[in-house]
Amino acid sequence: MERYLAIDIGASSGRHLVGWKEDEKLVTKEVFRFPNGPKEENGHLVWDIEALFRYVCEGIDIAISQFSDIVSFSIDSWGVDYVLMRKNEPQFPCFAYRDLRTKEIIDEVHAIIPFEELYRRTGCQFQPFNTIYQLYADKKAGRLSCVTGLLMVPEYLMWRLTGVMAREYTNATTEGLVNAESGRFDTYITDLLSLPRCLFPSLSMPGTMIGEYKGLKALLCATHDTASAVEGIPINGAEPYISSGTWSLLGVKTPAPITDLASMNANYSNEGGLGYNRYQKNIMGMWMFNRLGKELCPNTDFDTLAKMARESSTNVVVDASDVGFLAPESMKEAFEAATGGRLKSPADYLCCALRSLAYSYKRALCELENNTARKYSKLYIVGGGAKNDFLNELTQEYTGKEVVALPIEASALGNLKIQMEALNELS
Repeated sequence: MERYLAIDIGASSGRHLVGWKEDEKLVTKEVFRFPNGPKEENGHLVWDIEALFRYVCEGIDIAISQFSDIVSFSIDSWGVDYVLMRKNEPQFPCFAYRDLRTKEIIDEVHAIIPFEELYRRTGCQFQPFNTIYQLYADKKAGRLSCVTGLLMVPEYLMWRLTGVMAREYTNATTEGLVNAESGRFDTYITDLLSLPRCLFPSLSMPGTMIGEYKGLKALLCATHDTASAVEGIPINGAEPYISSGTWSLLGVKTPAPITDLASMNANYSNEGGLGYNRYQKNIMGMWMFNRLGKELCPNTDFDTLAKMARESSTNVVVDASDVGFLAPESMKEAFEAATGGRLKSPADYLCCALRSLAYSYKRALCELENNTARKYSKLYIVGGGAKNDFLNELTQEYTGKEVVALPIEASALGNLKIQMEALNELS
């Protein structure tokens, strides 16, 4: 029997899942789970990328010890963040997207190339942490001197294992630097910003085999975790989805990018999929709820926090997309500022966070239907947030859609699916 290993790394945790086919059904077993999160270093938020690498290696060893017939592995993670390279030497730190180092240079970037032109060319939604702004901040800080390349987080980890540097298409489309029509890095943008061309090589597609590690074939999955998640969702037809975790990614598959003014004004993104476009929007996600839980009710489990939220009678909502919720020192204080002090108890704060997410989903779905000229009847929700029954109920109430909640590890499942299909084609 052939088995496959998916290493799926999120902003708060990672996991190793072994998968195989039994009676034409995909069966999985989680063999290792590890923590993750940004740390503060010299006044900035950074990733402990070397700790992640050690966890990746430990999990692979555990997987091999339990299953001797694993044939391949791949790694997916969040987008936009990267490690600069000087030949074979990584240039640390690896900044975390919640760091605020781009705040002062965004207007300067848009003075060189207006956002309207950026969106027309790339279809990438505005986020202050997009790679384009991070790289320009690096340029201003002198960090791009003598660099020879960059690797996105999963690409860096794959390079450490195989010695092969490969840039993958779906992850590149999170950067705000890939042309939506050509699917290649847009040299008009990179040259205008005076970013070194060596940072923008040709891109490899998901399914590409790049090397080996301990006898396992190393394949590129859709290394952006949301791209893998969409592959892992058992959607019937073209229905919208939410990949619900630290972030909520709400979108739908479309045949081609939609880069019109309405999409730009709604801040929808166009990102790479396997033979389709992912027309989707980033919403703050369970980050707000989880941070409130840790701050207000430390050591309280997820189910208890959800139950507390359900018992609150507040109907207060906030704008979940407000940048004030991105990386506040105190999430409670961020909610106090946004609500004018109308929340009275921990349960109220938790309830407000979930109601605000559901309301954001409603607004995003209205925009989605207007911009795609389609009406949708169902909404598929996957990931950790799909386990929150109260949020699912609020989402159904606010959106009027039938919510299909699938508390599955969709990113890992999509990762496995891509490996299986690629190796089947190669055999």
